[in-house]
Amino acid sequence: MHMARSRSSASASAAAADVPRGHLAVYVGESRKRFVIRTAYLKHPSFVLLLKRVEDEFGFDHRCGGLTIPCATEGDFASIVGGMGSAAADL
Repeated sequence: MHMARSRSSASASAAAADVPRGHLAVYVGESRKRFVIRTAYLKHPSFVLLLKRVEDEFGFDHRCGGLTIPCATEGDFASIVGGMGSAAADL
């Protein structure tokens, strides 16, 4: 899995500052709504399946920084993450 880093180091550091340890920011849908989720979700079968679908349809070279999941709606993504345990922080 490849995640593009196109932000300047200063803006990337500022964005990373509000993401708690053990979490990552994910941008979902056409509006790129930001969710902060647990890194443990990266191993969950539903999330792995979603990432595989994103890779197959769009690839991971989004050049906009962060992990972007363009094929999911915000509601669908929240449902997937909500089904994994505690809900994601919606930021």
